[in-house]
Amino acid sequence: MRYIQRIILCVWAILALNIVPGYADETGMTLPEVILKITPSVVAIATEEPLRSPRILMRGTGFVVYDGLHIITNAHVLPRPVDMKYNEKIVVMIGRGQNPDLRYARIVRIDRQHDLALLKVGGHKIPKFTLGSGGLIAEGTDIAVTGFPIGSVLGLYPVTNKGIISAITPIVIPQLTAHYLNPKVISQTRYDVYQLDLTAFPGNSGSPMYNATTGRVEGILNSVAVRGTKENALTNPSGISFAIPVIYLRNLLRDAGLK
Repeated sequence: MRYIQRIILCVWAILALNIVPGYADETGMTLPEVILKITPSVVAIATEEPLRSPRILMRGTGFVVYDGLHIITNAHVLPRPVDMKYNEKIVVMIGRGQNPDLRYARIVRIDRQHDLALLKVGGHKIPKFTLGSGGLIAEGTDIAVTGFPIGSVLGLYPVTNKGIISAITPIVIPQLTAHYLNPKVISQTRYDVYQLDLTAFPGNSGSPMYNATTGRVEGILNSVAVRGTKENALTNPSGISFAIPVIYLRNLLRDAGLK
């Protein structure tokens, strides 16, 4: 009889835990917990030019990976090589508010086919993201994106948007007529991207797209290169956003000798 009572008490305790509001089991966290965990790993990408006013201009978002000193962003976020000849330098802004930790960054590797760039900074290590395994995640998966939209206006305050994977779609869709073709579409490397049901703004490029319950990075937001390819047939671009799958981030690290 006592044995049966113990079993009943154990079952009751398990059920009680499962109905506690806000309880997060070992398979995931609540979104506020995820945001608190990952925010220190999200950085702003800017450029510095001593004779310019303002001296520092925010250009996009990046996030920390690997050893806490490597940062991934979009290639189009970086200044053109010709601009860097005139003493313009890449700066990573860490933290939030008026007094961020500023560090100069050097380019380690660029993958222009997937619009990715790998940077490295010095100094003490920054908290890093965990990357997903590399396989495509399912449509309907809850995801979130954290970055610095319109950073030059809104400042260094990370903004998070939540959504789902709306579709897995080719970056290039065959056009009905040649009217919609351009050199960019014709030369574009074919691969699948994530379509998201959230709107990206200037400054969001390079933001991590992560699983909303684990915080693992599953892609990188790209609000320029992909949209420009996929929506060339639209007179007024839509609010749809796209993300490059994490497998290409992993390939970038591998090609740089980082595993």
